[in-house]
Amino acid sequence: MGVPVTPPSGSRVTDAPGKAILFALAGGAILTLQDAFLKTLTADYPTGQLLSIRSLFVYIPILFFAMRAGGVHMAWQINGWKGQGIRGLCVVGGSFAFITGLSYLPLADAFAIAFAGPLFVTAMAPIFLNEVIGWRRWTAVLVGFGGVLIIVQPGSTAFQWFAIFPLIASMLAGVRDMITRKMAPNETSIAVLFVTTTFVFVAGSLSFFVGDWQPIKLKDVPFFVASGLFVGVAHYLLIEAFRWGEAALVSPFKYMNLIWAAIFGFILFGDIPGAATIVGALIVAASGIYILHRERVRVREARALKQS
Repeated sequence: MGVPVTPPSGSRVTDAPGKAILFALAGGAILTLQDAFLKTLTADYPTGQLLSIRSLFVYIPILFFAMRAGGVHMAWQINGWKGQGIRGLCVVGGSFAFITGLSYLPLADAFAIAFAGPLFVTAMAPIFLNEVIGWRRWTAVLVGFGGVLIIVQPGSTAFQWFAIFPLIASMLAGVRDMITRKMAPNETSIAVLFVTTTFVFVAGSLSFFVGDWQPIKLKDVPFFVASGLFVGVAHYLLIEAFRWGEAALVSPFKYMNLIWAAIFGFILFGDIPGAATIVGALIVAASGIYILHRERVRVREARALKQS
């Protein structure tokens, strides 16, 4: 699912919801397309090799963004190495798990399961952030996990144990988001993207010693290049989305990625999502959007209480 980017603190320059939504939709579409590109390569290359080579091309847009922001040094202005390090490890584990799942599952199925991330965030918030979760959000979490079970169908002949990989990826994404929420005020998006990309590159490269790396075919080079560049461009668009609109407005549109995954999965692989995937994905998406709504209500009530 790429490398999610933290909205830079204090960076929203104006309020333009239309532009924010457009950036969010475009960024999500490009990010999903690069995952589809990676899926086309999973049959010929091990996961570590895919991540390592893709990361090389992610550095190109990082350099571009850093130069626009004031210089290359912006990429390594790190304020909290511990948080960055733990977050990087979560992204490494999540990336390996998600791409492994992609190699066995239809694109739409993998995305639908991986979008359980917000459910894990809410479930872990009392532990990591000392947040009080009300019964409404707990209900949404349980309903959302019910949607995941509908997709996975444990105990049935349709069950594929490979579904555990995107589920692990979504759980690690939840931990990553917990850490991101804590470190966001002190780190720039460029630094977060640089550190995360470096972690993924190093981990992927180390797999050379334990994995069965393959010679790169000339016909696959454009897919490697496009995948890396698309990750950088997509995250730039997502950052811009948060600059022009509130997080509560932008975040729900990430669920459009489920539709992009179904479209690209059909065009590139001929996959048609089954009824269980569609129903489960709708439940997961609805639960996630409701959790975002309740989060917005909670913040609004806290502000009103503080002002009274």
